[in-house]
Amino acid sequence: QVQLVESGGGLVQAGGSLRLSCAASGRTFSTYGLGWFRQAPGKEREFVAAISWSGGRINYADSVKGRFTISRDNAKNTVYLLIFSLKPEDTAVYYCSARRYSMAPMTISDYDNWGRGTQVTVSS
Repeated sequence: QVQLVESGGGLVQAGGSLRLSCAASGRTFSTYGLGWFRQAPGKEREFVAAISWSGGRINYADSVKGRFTISRDNAKNTVYLLIFSLKPEDTAVYYCSARRYSMAPMTISDYDNWGRGTQVTVSS
């Protein structure tokens, strides 16, 4: 198991940018594939981006392609989500997830470790 703690959320104006971070515990971070999901008020949690354990495969939801970038720094046990050109519809709680040796899957059930989330609010 790995403990995940997200940070970097906040209130941002539309068109702005944010960098979300997810710090993981333990010494096996490099063996975990990582994902970002988000949940808007009254909606189901949805996939945003994922990176495989090796870093060689990356997937994005169609709705965020071109605006979101996922990356990982194994030396810092951290996965990042860079968000550009924020829109009000990006408002949500953003969750980090992990599963050992995963290849950037895009469904909730493919992950067995979750953080508590960080709130992103985009004002118009």
